[in-house]
Amino acid sequence: MTSLRAASLLLLLLASFIGTVTASPNETTWQSLQNNVLSYLILVIPAALFIRYFRQHPDVIKSNAEQINSDARYRTKSYSQIVVCSSLARQCVFGEEDTLAAGSTGKNGSSPENSKEGSSSSSSDIDVEAGTGLTRKETMMKSAMQLLFCVAGLQGSYLTWGVLQEMIMTRSYGTDEDGNEIRFTNSQYLVFINRILAFIAAYIVCRMTTQPRHTAPLYRYSFASMSNIMSSWCQYEALKYVSFPTQVLAKSSKIIPVMIMGKYVQSKTYPAYEYVCAAILSLGVSLFLFAKAEDEGKLDTTNQQNTSLMGLLLLVGYMAFDSFTSNFQAHLFNSYKMSSYQMMYGVNLFSCIFTLWSLIQHGTFSECLRFTAEHPDFMVQAVILSITSATGQMFIFYTLSKYGALVFAIIMT
Repeated sequence: MTSLRAASLLLLLLASFIGTVTASPNETTWQSLQNNVLSYLILVIPAALFIRYFRQHPDVIKSNAEQINSDARYRTKSYSQIVVCSSLARQCVFGEEDTLAAGSTGKNGSSPENSKEGSSSSSSDIDVEAGTGLTRKETMMKSAMQLLFCVAGLQGSYLTWGVLQEMIMTRSYGTDEDGNEIRFTNSQYLVFINRILAFIAAYIVCRMTTQPRHTAPLYRYSFASMSNIMSSWCQYEALKYVSFPTQVLAKSSKIIPVMIMGKYVQSKTYPAYEYVCAAILSLGVSLFLFAKAEDEGKLDTTNQQNTSLMGLLLLVGYMAFDSFTSNFQAHLFNSYKMSSYQMMYGVNLFSCIFTLWSLIQHGTFSECLRFTAEHPDFMVQAVILSITSATGQMFIFYTLSKYGALVFAIIMT
């Protein structure tokens, strides 16, 4: 435990030093990547060390919990903080994994209900689905309507979100003393507002509706949150270094990386013909986008930048992080049988922490707050943007829980 404290103290001292250094407005992509990764590591490494220690020594938390329950002193108001901290530590590090393990019966940790579902689906020659009273045709129609609902919700939410984001980032909020237009350029602050509202919405839904028992350790949501943040950063930075045809090929080829990542994250295996179908679908989407871009004159090479090695690396990073995010979230759904709102709550909890930490480390959080206070119309637009983002997240997690990462990637391609 001594080495753990020493490492954490060293990283906290490093954090205090870096917190005094603000990001340069003219920093390169490589410098921005270094600053972001270092600021996140300062937050993540101490947390990872503590979680690893407590998982290797579970009696440290569990014995404290038993002492709190048995000792009458801890039931008084003066010891309420100890009770809260012990409960939060247990939920963050362990969750209710012991409950989940006790309820599982199969080799893969599947519950009795899942075993019944597996046996009923294997005997698929019956005309009526067990427990539903619906014929197989009616069940397929219901599933098709749910899928169309997901497609419409995802496309509608994020098309609206994209239009609103472009409007906020490109409009003028008046002029300064020198007559220059005032614009808001910090997209990370918008992400922070989006995550805060989505977190509050998920919390309210989870508190006011009946949800399945939450068994996942909270720290596991941080993996999906961090990969989602890094995929967004790689996507935005890559636009500075790649040509339009390269962008088209990257966006239309997301299905294959999702399938490859699914093999490692979820231990999924896809037959060879599914990879062929994914390649054909990617090729078809690419041809469609190229034809549309040619009609709009976007393939004119006179004013286009050439694709650099940095741009290709950023695109690879974007596809890798994005593929990991959807597959890991699907893995959590399958492992812990949580609801889409519980997933939304956990992921946005850590997204709020990470984005707030990054804003503070870069010294831009106070500036963004001051801009918000001086321009109330910006705040109204940001809240509307956050509502569309939260709605889109609800559709994302519902689609992942129902159909998995591959179907979600096809919808968003």
